[in-house]
Amino acid sequence: MSERAVRAVCLFCGARDGARPEYVRAAQEFGAGLAEAGVNLVFGGGSIGIMGAASRAAKAANGRAIGVIPKSLLEREGGRPGEPDLHVVDTMHERKALMHELSDAFVVLPGGLGTYEEFFEILTWRQLGIHDKPIVVVDIDGYFGPLRDLVAHGVTEGFISEEDHELCRIVDSVDEALAVLGIAR
Repeated sequence: MSERAVRAVCLFCGARDGARPEYVRAAQEFGAGLAEAGVNLVFGGGSIGIMGAASRAAKAANGRAIGVIPKSLLEREGGRPGEPDLHVVDTMHERKALMHELSDAFVVLPGGLGTYEEFFEILTWRQLGIHDKPIVVVDIDGYFGPLRDLVAHGVTEGFISEEDHELCRIVDSVDEALAVLGIAR
């Protein structure tokens, strides 16, 4: 997707574990995979859900997990002030801007409304030319099947161009996501 070296990847994903253990396993595999390749993880800064699982796995593999969390979510998402790589910001807008600034690429794992919002905003930023960083969605066990259908429907109905449809890649595994980003384990 990109010729530039990927030194840090922003992960958008759930602050919950989800209904399937595969989601947690994928997050752990992703965090460890980045660490093993010497690539930093940039994430939402919480210690819960698959977000926390990815961060813990990266750290356990001697990697760096850089969290960015707004003050309003510190308690709710288990942010731990005082951690050396945790940035506490005032607003969600500041969070997303800093995550963008710190990252060379974006990966999306299963999550809820916040994950969807982060994904669509960074995708729209790419559409508008605000950035040209790779975006990869990892469709663990068909979680993002409805998203694939929604985007295809937007293309069919003339609201999404074929070019915009290609602004992100949807893959079926963490290994595929790492390969798309040129990250060797």
